[in-house]
Amino acid sequence: MAQRLSPETEAAVRARIGYFRDLGIFDFYRRGEAPAATAEEIVAEIDTKTTAPVADSRELLQMPKAQPMPVLEQPTAIVAPKDKAAALEAIRKDIGPCDRCELSKARNNIVFGDGDPNARLMFVGEGPGADEDAQGLPFVGRAGQLLNNMISAMGLRRDQVYIANIVKCRPPQNRVPEPIEANTCVPFLFRQIDVIRPEVIVALGATAATYMLGGKSPLSALRGRIHQARGAKLIVTYHPAYLLRDPRQKKEAWADLQIAMSELGLKPQPKAPV
Repeated sequence: MAQRLSPETEAAVRARIGYFRDLGIFDFYRRGEAPAATAEEIVAEIDTKTTAPVADSRELLQMPKAQPMPVLEQPTAIVAPKDKAAALEAIRKDIGPCDRCELSKARNNIVFGDGDPNARLMFVGEGPGADEDAQGLPFVGRAGQLLNNMISAMGLRRDQVYIANIVKCRPPQNRVPEPIEANTCVPFLFRQIDVIRPEVIVALGATAATYMLGGKSPLSALRGRIHQARGAKLIVTYHPAYLLRDPRQKKEAWADLQIAMSELGLKPQPKAPV
């Protein structure tokens, strides 16, 4: 019999999809059928189907694939260290008030980035949350507090690294950015990276890894090794928000950060951040 998804069921589905996405699981199948749907598409389908009856929740899995990732442009010319702060400010001015995508309609603040323009280490997340949207700074909520602990455990201070996101406006209900939203915003992130020229970039979570590398792969296939992106060494690990949901994975994330530390010549720390 046709039924509506209750708010509790919708919230549970969203949470479960987010959990799988953070693990790097993107495509979902019905047994015996070939078409796959991404987590982002399932959530988008929930948004439309919760206002109308559905015969079977498995219908949510029969969705077309998301559009392919664009080819990344090559890094631009090197900016002198003394000019990097001004170059970043010029990018911020280019963004302006920004109404380039749907995310602009509900945001309070554009969250550009935060940290040292000459940082050797950069962290890239998915997008701002409620606290970030309110303050205009990346990673200032609970996930940000954990990221601060992670940075401290690496022997660094937050003001010695640079932190940014794939998108600079908060997606409604903290959903995953749509491809058109991320593809519209990510060129500004690439320009930031090209100015800063970090030696190492840590991609926090599946969305950051996807847009930094230009394609989707499970996190399990990306973690534990060094990739190349925008002239920097790229290391993939879990998003701090995922680690808050599943603290058991902190040990694995710490192993990823130790790869970054090795590349930067940082002294190994005795234990993982808590």
